[in-house]
Amino acid sequence: MSLAGEPSFRESVDLMFNRAVRVMGLSPGLEEKIRVCNSCYTVRFGVRLRGDIHTFTGYRAVHSEHAEPVKGGIRYAMSVNQDEVEALAALMTYKCALVETPFGGSKGGLRIDPSKWEEDELERITRRFAYELIKRDLINPSQNVPAPDMGTSEREMAWIVDQYQRMNTTDINALACVTGKPLHQGGIAGRVEATGRGLQYALREFFRHPEDVARAGLSGGLEGKRAIVQGLGNVGYHTAKFLTEEDGVRLLAIIERDGAIFSAEGLDVEAVRDWIRLNGGVKGFPGATFSADGPGMLETDCDILIPAAMEGVINLGNAARLKAPLILEAANGPITAGADEALREKGVVVIPDMFANAGGVTVSYFEWVKNLGHIGFGRMERRQEEARHKLLIDELERLSADQDLGWTLSPRFKHRYLKGADELELVRSGLDDTMRGAYQQMRVLWHDRPEITDLRMAAYVVAIDRIAKSYKSKGL
Repeated sequence: MSLAGEPSFRESVDLMFNRAVRVMGLSPGLEEKIRVCNSCYTVRFGVRLRGDIHTFTGYRAVHSEHAEPVKGGIRYAMSVNQDEVEALAALMTYKCALVETPFGGSKGGLRIDPSKWEEDELERITRRFAYELIKRDLINPSQNVPAPDMGTSEREMAWIVDQYQRMNTTDINALACVTGKPLHQGGIAGRVEATGRGLQYALREFFRHPEDVARAGLSGGLEGKRAIVQGLGNVGYHTAKFLTEEDGVRLLAIIERDGAIFSAEGLDVEAVRDWIRLNGGVKGFPGATFSADGPGMLETDCDILIPAAMEGVINLGNAARLKAPLILEAANGPITAGADEALREKGVVVIPDMFANAGGVTVSYFEWVKNLGHIGFGRMERRQEEARHKLLIDELERLSADQDLGWTLSPRFKHRYLKGADELELVRSGLDDTMRGAYQQMRVLWHDRPEITDLRMAAYVVAIDRIAKSYKSKGL
């Protein structure tokens, strides 16, 4: 976490915003309108559990309504507070604008330790929290659409959408009131791993540009690069899994709550995850060196550092000792404003959170559109696509036979070419295109405008410019 004397998470977001608007020439009034959080609702509610009434505190912040509905996850953690949800809501506003999803920014949280409650108790708590938000239109398909975040999953989203349907029995678009739902309850293929998949696509796009890779003091592609991941939750796990299994990245270390494990040969992500499930932490994982000083592992020599847990883990207390030349921000706000400046001075390249982890909200957008359309992606065109491809294959093979050309198409090629795209493939295609397009817009500013010194600043400029144009078009 950040050190005393450093800006808070919310202040860090504002400082990074201020760096960007200094080079944009917006009017002071418009700057202020974009920066401030429009509203933040605090709800306190009681639930009878274990023979007594327990009172819980929850929040739902709405940062910007330049586009509606507003969008943002709900997290369950004891650290949840108003400043945190307002900062996260602001990041959601900028993130949605950067990747061109038509949402304003919002965020929610419930101050609770989910591990202290049984599943049926969590369901009752979640339903009551949802009730408090729904009756204020803070959950609504056309106004405010939550999603999973830290401490929540598709299970909680299923409870929330059912609660919404009970309270809005005639709303035909009720399934669109939240995203990140189970597949059988209106979810979309690829949503669970969407943030991790987006991080993979972001890193791939970075490595497609040798000039950018060189700025980080690296060369070549992803194959063989050494990575450290902090946090093996949903985001960290999927990011590590995809990078190691599909891109040849070597995972040197994994940092968790109880410490960190290191292996110069590389760690097996699935094996580590199974060990954590059985043992509650990484300590004792066979074939790796354990260190009780988890945060200290952030300072280990590697090519790519991936903080995928909490905000503020890279701060003025450790930034100078980090050896990674490239940091991929998988979590929201893992680098404080002070550390960000220190890293820039060292020449470290940071792929910023508001771009890098935008895969979740991008695929949430696809799910929301699917729910409003009441039809799955690919359902109408998949077989027609297969039939058209088969016509081409048949004609090529007929020509080869008629003219005795002596060549045939391999069975593997025919199988892959003939197969029409299903929902998962279409989701991945849309996500890849989104991440590539957003990165290219950022890098143009990064390379063409000397006053824009880093990718984070470029991301903010792209996002704020779009929000400003939206407000101007509304007459502000």
